[in-house]
Amino acid sequence: MTAVAAEKAPRLRVWRELVYIVALYLVYSSVRNRFGSSGGTAGHANGIAFGHALDVIRIEDDLHSFWEWHVQDWYLSLPGHGGIQIWNVFYGTAHFVVTIGALAWLFKRRPAEYSLWRNTLAFTTLLALIGFASFSLMPPRLLGETPERFGPPAAARAEHPVPDFVDTLARFPTFWSFDSGGLKTISNQYAAMPSLHTAWSTWAALVMWPMVRRRWVKVLIALHPLATVFCIIVTANHFWLDALAGLVTLGLSYLLARPFTRYWENRRSLTPLPV
Repeated sequence: MTAVAAEKAPRLRVWRELVYIVALYLVYSSVRNRFGSSGGTAGHANGIAFGHALDVIRIEDDLHSFWEWHVQDWYLSLPGHGGIQIWNVFYGTAHFVVTIGALAWLFKRRPAEYSLWRNTLAFTTLLALIGFASFSLMPPRLLGETPERFGPPAAARAEHPVPDFVDTLARFPTFWSFDSGGLKTISNQYAAMPSLHTAWSTWAALVMWPMVRRRWVKVLIALHPLATVFCIIVTANHFWLDALAGLVTLGLSYLLARPFTRYWENRRSLTPLPV
């Protein structure tokens, strides 16, 4: 390899990684939004998603842990509604900003570990798609809504009364909302199981933790997934079981990524370099 080629290789690799990330996200968005509230007839999709929500509630009830409504009710009763709009912004931005930042930081600081963690993130995202497609789940914030607003069918809601959660994005609008024209028509409102917010935030914490030395920074990193779980509960976007499923998905993805990464790195080491 010439000196010029050697100088260009890292730059080309950056662009290749960007292509991988964009391609994965486009596939994720396309597949995710073909199911749930964006697929099939509204009544059919709503009924299935509501039925799955009832299943989750029953499981949590059996575990004496269906406390999401109590947490949200307590928090919104605080002065200024607890500054819930801050959590609305956190929900819509940190999910992407922190994850992308951690991926870029890992690429620069620990290139030897980059492929493993990048593949772990990719497997996590792809496995989540299986969950969204096979287990369409109505999030708590929609349980009290009308069918036209992606809530449960009226007859099903009358037969199975559930607590009225507050859709914080609708009640306390921020700069974005699920009810905006574009998101309302193309976004899958029932892509809740597993919680990718939980999986991605935990992934980011695991990636960033070894790269910092200051104790206070480590504390902030450790708090990120905890804050994310609190956020998805207090904004009624997820049940706590969704968060647990997100952690399981991340763990399984890491186990899949290890042999996958080893295979591709071994294959690449056997590929002759261009002259």
